[in-house]
Amino acid sequence: QVQLVESGGGLVQPGGSLRLSCAAAGSILSSYVMGWYRQAPGNEREWVAVITTVGSTDYADSVKGRFTISRDNAKNTVYLQMNSLKPEDTAVYYCYAVRSSYRSPWGQGTQVTVSS
Repeated sequence: QVQLVESGGGLVQPGGSLRLSCAAAGSILSSYVMGWYRQAPGNEREWVAVITTVGSTDYADSVKGRFTISRDNAKNTVYLQMNSLKPEDTAVYYCYAVRSSYRSPWGQGTQVTVSS
């Protein structure tokens, strides 16, 4: 089973940037489709972005043009670069891995707070 660990969250002012990381110990992520979800207090978990094994990407409309997902297979890590952050981006961010019918369990996530 793939165990993912998210990091890189924090407190940032509106308009600022953060880069989230998602790493796995003991698993090779290059063969997995990887992505990010987020969950704000009182809301359902919301899909944010995905990257395929060959590097194709897709984004939720709410983050398109501001967020960039990427992967470094040599480092076994997936990133989410978040620019022009807005208060409504405040949430716990979770990464996931999918291959065939397998989907990784949710990790602890990383908190992103956008506030002045």
